[in-house]
Amino acid sequence: MKGKLIKRLEKLLGEENITTRPEDLLCYSFDATREEFIPDVVVFPSTPEEVVKIMELAWEEEVPVIPRGAGSGFTGGSLPVKGGMVVSTEKMNRILEIDERNLTALVEPGVVTGELQQTVEALGLFYPPDPASLTFSTLGGNVAENAGGPRAVKYGVTRDYVLGIEAVLPGGEKITTGRKVVKDVVGYDLTRLLVGSEGTLAFFTRILWRLLPYPPATGTLLALFSSREQAGEAVAAIIHSRVLPTAIEFVDRGALDAVKKYAGVEMGNQAQALLLIEVDGEEELVPRLLEKVAEVCQQTGGTTRVAKDQAEAQELWLARRAISPAIAQIAPTKINEDIVVPRSELPRALARIEALEEKYGLPIICFGHAGDGNIHVNIMTDKKDPEKWAKAQKAVREVFAITLELGGTLSGEHGVGITKAPYLSMELSPRVMELLKGIKRAFDPKNLLNPGKMGLD
Repeated sequence: MKGKLIKRLEKLLGEENITTRPEDLLCYSFDATREEFIPDVVVFPSTPEEVVKIMELAWEEEVPVIPRGAGSGFTGGSLPVKGGMVVSTEKMNRILEIDERNLTALVEPGVVTGELQQTVEALGLFYPPDPASLTFSTLGGNVAENAGGPRAVKYGVTRDYVLGIEAVLPGGEKITTGRKVVKDVVGYDLTRLLVGSEGTLAFFTRILWRLLPYPPATGTLLALFSSREQAGEAVAAIIHSRVLPTAIEFVDRGALDAVKKYAGVEMGNQAQALLLIEVDGEEELVPRLLEKVAEVCQQTGGTTRVAKDQAEAQELWLARRAISPAIAQIAPTKINEDIVVPRSELPRALARIEALEEKYGLPIICFGHAGDGNIHVNIMTDKKDPEKWAKAQKAVREVFAITLELGGTLSGEHGVGITKAPYLSMELSPRVMELLKGIKRAFDPKNLLNPGKMGLD
């Protein structure tokens, strides 16, 4: 990158808000994929006005701009695959307003997800989306990926809580979508278009959220099963029973063993799979819901126990959130996919994925948000071993083929980024891809904003 451009950035933002030091650039070159692409420069705006100036300059000089939150994504969405300028939101980290009369919150994109949750919970309010990364992922990143989490089965995902977005277009023009209202049908729904756009259409500077009253009571239940398929049958049976839990999390034996070794927590004894189930509602309703769910699980062959108090429930959920880092210790490389199938197809999906373990001789660990059909399929391999890596790539394609055959989708919450882009043609038709690329061109005709992502180039 030209020295003249760096000088202009320093003048716009101050020297303390820009870095080209190699050691700093390295810190912004990777995410949870472990892929690595070195940016030319990293900048740290503090205000929407500074973002406007950055985007104007990048447009003028035709420099790629890569928005970045915490870099916790699993598909490479924040990686500077074509070099250019990483624009970090870490200094745009303020909760600007909590409106208790309208049940809304206005935040900057660098606010950590868990911080918003804790802040509103202190006021008796509730922001439901709870990705496993909530203690470090940012709300801007959550919007970019349309993040989900365990509570999605009852409460939905990020897009269901975004009322509006202030954003800067690639040329530096600031736009606002949505209002502090529940109903808004004026024009196309640009808010929903921006949610899940993975930083390819506009740079978010403020986000307006919908909040809910906090549930009065919760209860947690553990159900143990002798097979993956049996646990999958229980999920479908719970939904069929007309009970809608807050969360139904699936964990297989491989994940249970990993958590025991990593965190010292025994969740499932000798079970081959378990469901961690949470319900919420009025105080008098929660015990009845737990009883009904336990009955359904027992009818499908499970054994159940209810967490005796909040401390035990908290321990179980901490163990659940430790699964991803725990299984990362098992093999040099973890391929983490997040397929979704109709809940009625979970038993078939789990059985067919289990068969791939034997076919390819690689451990395949499954866990995730079974309540909405979203399973994290982790293929444990070694990228430096050509034979194992080739087998893993074949296994990934078969997992996707099984998913689509059962009426599912390739990604429920991790997005496309760079890792899933090669597989898009398995799910999306050429005409749909043309439409997506047309939307990208309408927002970003120079292809400067997060280029190389989502198969849009």
